[in-house]
Amino acid sequence: MIEAMRAKNEIRLLTYRGLLAACTNELVAKKRKPDEVMTDEEVTAVIQRGVKQRKDSIEQFTKGNRPDLVANEEAEMKILQEFLPEMMSKDDIKVVVLKKKEELQISDPAKIGMFMGAVMKELKGKANGEDVKEIIETLFKA
Repeated sequence: MIEAMRAKNEIRLLTYRGLLAACTNELVAKKRKPDEVMTDEEVTAVIQRGVKQRKDSIEQFTKGNRPDLVANEEAEMKILQEFLPEMMSKDDIKVVVLKKKEELQISDPAKIGMFMGAVMKELKGKANGEDVKEIIETLFKA
């Protein structure tokens, strides 16, 4: 944050401040003290939520024909993504999904929700949920 202040990088500074506030809010929501240390998983979850919010905002601003706000949200999202671990590719996700399907022996499309939950538990923080959902749905359609 100090480097962003010295460089007079307003977008980066605002993003860092927003992230810090989101972390503090997360701690308070979990009935913990605001100055406690968060685990890496907790911080990653807060950052992922921030990225998702930015994506939703970009979509809404695009529909509302507000390119100035879209550019701002895209810049903030790019900064937040720097802190996230690299997500798995669709091919890697498919390997895990097929392995889990064989392990749980699920072939009934009615149990797709339970299967999705089991896969997401294993891939938490490593894969995009939308990609996992897409792969599972194509697997059960075939």
